[in-house]
Order: sequence, then structure tokens, then C-alpha cells
Amino acid sequence: MEFQAEVSKVLGIVINSLYSNKEIFLRELISNASDACDKLRYLALTDQKLAEGMSDFRIKISTVKKDRSITVADNGIGMNKEDLIENLGTIARSGTTEFLESLSGDEKKDSALIGQFGVGFYASFSVAEKVEVLSRKAGEDQGWLWASDGAGTFTIAEADKEVPGTAITVILKKEDKDYIEDARIRNIVRTYSDHISVPIMLATKKGEDQLNTGSAIWTRQKKDITEEQYKEFYHHVGRVFDEPWLTLHNRAEGKLEYTNLLFVPSSKPYDLMNPDRKHRVQLYVKRVFITEDCEDLMPAYLRFVRGIVDSEDLPLNVSREMLQHNIVVTRIRSALVRRVFNELKKKAEKAPEEYSAFWDNFGGVLKEGLYEDHENREKLLEIVRFQSTAASDITSLAAYVERMKKGQEEIFYISGENIDALKASPQLEGFRAKGVEVLLMTDPVDEFWLPMVGEFDGKKFTSVTSGAVDLSKIKQTSKSKKAEEEGVSERAGDADIAKLVLAFKDSLGDAVKDVKPSERLTDSAVCLVAGEGDMDLHLERMLKMQGHLDVPSASRVMEINPSHSLIKKLAELVKKPAKKKSVEEMAHLLLDQARIIEGDPVADPTAFSQRLNSVLEGSL
Repeated sequence: MEFQAEVSKVLGIVINSLYSNKEIFLRELISNASDACDKLRYLALTDQKLAEGMSDFRIKISTVKKDRSITVADNGIGMNKEDLIENLGTIARSGTTEFLESLSGDEKKDSALIGQFGVGFYASFSVAEKVEVLSRKAGEDQGWLWASDGAGTFTIAEADKEVPGTAITVILKKEDKDYIEDARIRNIVRTYSDHISVPIMLATKKGEDQLNTGSAIWTRQKKDITEEQYKEFYHHVGRVFDEPWLTLHNRAEGKLEYTNLLFVPSSKPYDLMNPDRKHRVQLYVKRVFITEDCEDLMPAYLRFVRGIVDSEDLPLNVSREMLQHNIVVTRIRSALVRRVFNELKKKAEKAPEEYSAFWDNFGGVLKEGLYEDHENREKLLEIVRFQSTAASDITSLAAYVERMKKGQEEIFYISGENIDALKASPQLEGFRAKGVEVLLMTDPVDEFWLPMVGEFDGKKFTSVTSGAVDLSKIKQTSKSKKAEEEGVSERAGDADIAKLVLAFKDSLGDAVKDVKPSERLTDSAVCLVAGEGDMDLHLERMLKMQGHLDVPSASRVMEINPSHSLIKKLAELVKKPAKKKSVEEMAHLLLDQARIIEGDPVADPTAFSQRLNSVLEGSL
């Protein structure tokens, strides 16, 4: 059979350039073997047939020097033909496409990327001429042999295997034959896999030696665990290769007894924003693995957290169905969320630069909690951060409120897709002139949590694109030199502007909801704002991009800047009946200009082009 296309691409990188530290292939094989033992241990609790003839779980490493082969064997759950194709012939993981799209063609850079992505079993091909997988699934009689040299195809054939489990044999390349040496194997296991709870045995001439400590790392005291051991357990449980950014190791005692060992990654997973992605926290009961698919154990907005929770209060034979809405799981979840929040808050206060890096990776996901988790909303509001027009780095809401100007009663924000485009938006001009700080919202979820949360510290969240914004109450702290010199003469007369507004309304008709003079513009001629009660401009555009074609297109309010030289000239031109056509054309041009600035398409590109050509011709 042929590998799935994605696997072939990944294998090409693995074989040619993946690891400068190739020895982790052994860690990956041991990790997979440990998982297989955990799964059979759990299934055997409820299916007695699977336990028949089963001995103590163990992982055995053996070598044949003349063949340059190393074998990692376990007596875990095993695989049948379908499992082998699914697990070894495809990459059964969301995010694969996104990962492949990010590859640059630069071997060094791509190696780092794939290292973060994690490839598990496929790491074997970095040292192998050939890989053979002999497996028999627990509860079945037939064994199967999977084999491949990683060149694009693999074979599967029936094979005899006395007991259930899996034995993976790696035929090493000549340049990698030192991995067959006992001393090298012992060192690798102690470095990367000492935390594995299943005994790891090495076959020797005298018998077998156990290489690992064999106790679950989370059961040990913190003082007895090194940073390196924590890191390797994170690699094991998270299936990743980066460094843990934050480690939370705690034991709760009392009415509720459990241990948690959780990690926050230092790099962003490729499938983080995939709607199907779930958290990666495994549930154990009394050191027995139960499941890694307990949705109620961690909220979706903390899906970047990895690790384990080991409960003393759940029954060993608990099923996935029993876990749903289980009161013990619910209480553990609440305690874990509080603990994560507390640690993030400490980090934000004590190491703001490190927290800034964390926020770049996971802030957009964490803000989903403001929309989904009413119970923890207040705690979340303490740790969320934002870019703003006044702060060089991210800012908290509390810090924003402290910097609010005299007379300012609202927290102002503007939303869009790009920070630089938001900073250049005409809607910010009046705020900038008065020194009023505006939060810059670029995460799609912002449009949903803002109306739901409504306010912070008694201050209402208000979009600067809202037509209801009133800056007159805010005392101006800075004034441009030009404005100081020109004073009120800088603006066109109110009567002239009123006539221009009427002319624009007459020309534009239903294309706009209203036309009015602007208090927010200082440099631009025009801008569009949402009418009172209308949907925010960016939210409407975003919903339509996502396919919500039933979202109505609300007409916008067009604001004109009485201080702008173009508007002042038009205010003079509107007094001349002979220039009525020119004013009409300019009204439509300015409306299209405002749409372009907002990132919207012009309503009639042909008409826009003709009007623009006419104006250009007249100017020449």
C-alpha cells in the first residue's frame, strides 16, 4: 500500500533532516508502548476476556548486533490490520494540512517546525533502513506484520504472534549502528523515559535489567523532580518537542483528592484554532490511565494546556459516559481552572515580558472564555491583555482604566484584522487629538465577547466606529500647532456645512443612513460609522466572509470633516447651482473612498473608475 500523501511529505523531511538529536526515536517508541499498556489496563477493567493470560505490563528492548536491529516490544493493546493502516499509514491528527502549508523548503527551518508538530512513530525513519511492526490486538487471534523502508509504500501481511501486543523492530542504518549498544540505550532511557510508569527492561546476556525508575512522575515530591525530568514528561504526555512555558504540579487533599501535573506550551500548536481540537489533559484514577477524551475535565478555551490529572475519588471502572457531568470531574475542573488562572496572573505581574510571549500564542483562545464561561469571567478579565494606541506593549484593562482621561466614561476600542490598518483608521483621529487611548481588537472572538461582557469596572465598552460616540465631554490634553494657530477659522461655516450635508444626502440617497459633520476626524475628509443600534462594521464584514449571507447590509452613517480643505472647497462649490453635478460625483467618490478605507468593496467599481477618471481629467 502507499502512504497517505501527507505522510510521504513528512517522512521525506524526517528521513533527510528532522533531528540533529536522532536518539529521540527510542523515546517515541517507548512512549507509544507505554500508551498501549495503559489502554489495555483500562479496557481490561470492564472486559475480562482481554485480561485472560495477561501478565504484568512491561516494555522490553532487545538488540541483534549482527542485524543492526533494535526491537521495542510491549504487551499492551496491540493492533489489527485496520489499526496498522490507520495509525501507521496516515497521520490521524487535525492540523496536518496547516502544518504542511507552513513548510518553507528550508531544511533547517522545516526541521524546527516538524519538531514542534511532533511525529511520534515516524521518528524511527530518521535512523532506519527498514522498520517492521509485528502486532496482535488483544481479544483477537490473528497477528499482522507491517513493514516499510519509508520510501513511499508499506506492506501488511498475516503473521504469527503468540501473545497480544506490539514489537517494533528498527533495522538501523550503518551510520546509526551505535544505538544498538547497551550503554547508549541505558543513557537514552534514563534521560528521556525514566518517568514511564511501565517497567522498561533491557535484554542482556545475563537476563533482563530494568532501566527506568518505574514510578509515575506526578506521585513524587516536587523537590525530587528535576527540571529536565519535568520537560521530558511534558514531551511524553504532550507529544511535542518544545519547552514547557509553565509547569503546575499540585496535590489536593481533603474532601477532593487528586494530583495534577499540567503544562502550558511555549509555542503555538498548528491546530490550536481548529474547531474540532480538544484539550490534551489525560485522566488517571489511582495511577491507572482512563482516558484523554474527558471533555468536562478542562474548558475548550484552555485547550492549549497539556498534562495529567490523577483522581483518588473516581471508581476505576468509570466509563466515558459516566464521566459526563460527573460531580467529581466538575469540581476538579473548577479547581484546575482557578489554579491555571492564578498562575497566569502571577506570571503576568512578575514577568510581563514572558507573559506577553504567552499572550501572542494563546491570548486569542483564552478570550473565548469571556464568551463561554460566565462563572470565571471576572477572573479572566484580570488576565486578558490588549494592544492599544497608547501602550508600547500589551495592556490590562485595569491599567487602561487608570489612564482614562478626565471626562472619559467609556472604554473605547476598534476592531479589525490588522493592527497596522487599525492604527491608521480615520476613526481614531479625534481620539488621538484628545489623547484618548483606544484598544485594538484583532481576534475574531472579540466581536462576540464584547457585547456579552458589556463593561469592566463600571466602564462600558464602546466601539469608536459607533455613531453614538461623543468626544465633547473629554477634555483635550493636546492640540496641534496648526489648530492652535487657526482656531475656529479652521472649520468651514456651520451654514455652509449644513448645505453640503443636504446636497450629499440628496446625491447618495439610500446608499447611506445619514450624513453629518464629524467631531472625530482631524486629518481625513470622510469616514463611515455604524448608526446607533446597528451592527459593528467589522462584525458585519466578518460574518459575511464566514458565509453568513443572511446578515443584512446596514446603511452606514457618513461623517464629513468640516476642517478638511476638500470639504471646505466643496462647501463653497455647493453654493453654485452650475456645480451640482460635480458635487454629486464627489459625494459618491468620497463614499467609495470611505468604503475602501474600511476594507469594503466599492458598490459599483465601473462607476467609481469613471468618476475618478473624470476628476483626474478635470484636474489636468
